[in-house]
Amino acid sequence: MPKDHRKIILVCSDCLSRNYSLTKGNLTQKERLEVKKYCSTCNRHTLHKESR
Repeated sequence: MPKDHRKIILVCSDCLSRNYSLTKGNLTQKERLEVKKYCSTCNRHTLHKESR
């Protein structure tokens, strides 16, 4: 993995389960990531936010 990328975890906003892991550029994206993804615990598409 390049030095200018870091691994992030996406957390479901409803049930708070940690479902997805991604890499994100440190220099290009300063704000936290929010994406609608499928949550297997909720069995529906919910908003997933980047955890700290």
